[in-house]
Amino acid sequence: MEFISYLISGVTLGSVYAIIALGYTMVYGIAKMLNFAHGDVIMVGGYVCYIALNSLGLPALVAVLVAMAACTLLGILIEGLAYKPLRQAASLAVLITAIGVSYFLQNAAQLIWGANPKSFSSVVHFELPEKITELGFSSEAIATILLCVIIMVALTLFVAHSKTGKAMRACSEDKGAAQLMGINVNRTISTTFAIGSALAAIAGVLLCSTYPVLQPTTGSMPGIKAFTAAVFGGIGSIPGAFIGGLLLGIIESLSKAYISSSLANTIVFAVLILVLLIKPTGLLGKPIREKV
Repeated sequence: MEFISYLISGVTLGSVYAIIALGYTMVYGIAKMLNFAHGDVIMVGGYVCYIALNSLGLPALVAVLVAMAACTLLGILIEGLAYKPLRQAASLAVLITAIGVSYFLQNAAQLIWGANPKSFSSVVHFELPEKITELGFSSEAIATILLCVIIMVALTLFVAHSKTGKAMRACSEDKGAAQLMGINVNRTISTTFAIGSALAAIAGVLLCSTYPVLQPTTGSMPGIKAFTAAVFGGIGSIPGAFIGGLLLGIIESLSKAYISSSLANTIVFAVLILVLLIKPTGLLGKPIREKV
């Protein structure tokens, strides 16, 4: 019974990592850049939802939608001001800018909302049968897992069948050729950032609902682990981000339970290194051939 409880906890945590990783993998797949500020957008989503719930007294669903809208605008703003001018710059310049944006958001949050941790009230409220709760399920766990699956399926269908999704795939293959075919590359990249940031808001709310402490550094470690999950599953692959997030959450949960809570992060990153040594493209990633 304890093993099942730890497994459920791992799947729940992994579902949060997967939602965050989907944002990472979409941005990398389209723009070929690593947005290390993504984890801090999670934190902003948590704070906006917290203010909407506690200061404005909005219903939980409305508060989540407000957080999604705020993070969507923030993602578009970050892309437009920080990343768009570096579209033709070296990848190192973009990486350093992303780290700078991350620290800027953390310090801005500290100035606006303070450094003291805040107690976050769960936005998920529904009753479960006693047999379900005895297994270790909670309303937050079920909501997180279901939302993760729905988001993954919806994103897969969106990218495969919608006009915008096809434009994203074209930009991912060759931005120059996509532009010659009449696709607005800048708008497509901005849309990708908007979707990824909206997902970050959902992940932030779910993360704070499950682990109810909110502070300016809330998104830092989950963001790094979600990036690890995206690489683990094969960065650029939506199913890969989903599988990588789930596996990472399960490994972390079981490591804390059966080995050592202080070594759990070490084990997670060690497993990643091992996977990349065996399969450098990740579990579902495909090697990219570059023309020279």
